[in-house]
Amino acid sequence: MPFKLNNNPYASFGATLARDEEQNLWSTPHDVTHTEADDDRVLYNMIVVRNQLDKDSEEWQKLNYDIYTLRQTRKEVRSRWKHILENLGFQKEADSLLSVTKLSIISDSRNMSKARDILLKLSEETNIFPTSWELSERYLFVVDRLIALDAADEFFQTASAVYPKRPGGDRADEGPRPPQSVPAVP
Repeated sequence: MPFKLNNNPYASFGATLARDEEQNLWSTPHDVTHTEADDDRVLYNMIVVRNQLDKDSEEWQKLNYDIYTLRQTRKEVRSRWKHILENLGFQKEADSLLSVTKLSIISDSRNMSKARDILLKLSEETNIFPTSWELSERYLFVVDRLIALDAADEFFQTASAVYPKRPGGDRADEGPRPPQSVPAVP
């Protein structure tokens, strides 16, 4: 009996991984929110446009760099949030507190205003977000969860201590810098 490659259940495994990575805009496997928020749509549109360009073109290289930089910035911001959550004793819950899907809801509509205020305060008074960062709806849900756990004020205090702004209002860290050679990203 001749060997047939298409009978191999693992034959398309690499293609599946590449396709999953293409949708993996938040660098979290199987994140279903990749087109739910405005910043996700921006990244998705950048990927679509880049994929239509010739890989040797200057436009492709620029878009690839922008996509890489945005993803690295998102990873860094998420890492900062996770670090603070773990410092507050949420080692086991940190990933689930940071997980936001299209099914996520605000626990109490009265918390929405308070969550927005805290998120804005985090942006203005700490270095948890890079200066170029536009506040993400994703972190509004995280702050809402912290309010429900009565940990939002403590989170802010810890963020202020761990990621303070420099005197004069400048950020201590402007975010990740891409390496000299930016790898092609899906």
